[in-house]
Amino acid sequence: MLCKKDLIMETNATPQFREWLLGLLRDENTKDLLVTFTKKDGSQRVINATLAQGRIPTDKQPKSQAEDSYSSAACRVFDTELGEWRSFRWDSIVKVKADI
Repeated sequence: MLCKKDLIMETNATPQFREWLLGLLRDENTKDLLVTFTKKDGSQRVINATLAQGRIPTDKQPKSQAEDSYSSAACRVFDTELGEWRSFRWDSIVKVKADI
């Protein structure tokens, strides 16, 4: 049985946190993964994020597998609500919430 859970982990941009979040982003079974982060202007934004290939429209998928969607500083994700690619800095994440 699937249920809604708040998945919140210490968001201090550690390699473990990045791997945990990337795993959720790539998982086809993770629905409505909301990443709340603080923008450079101080306001907060919520992205309905995914890196799961099956949830990204064909015309929006990266042109090659070589295109990394993340670095040690930032992560590029597909916003399923806006239908566009967005990015956030790892150290700006405030909250992660997902349906699993």
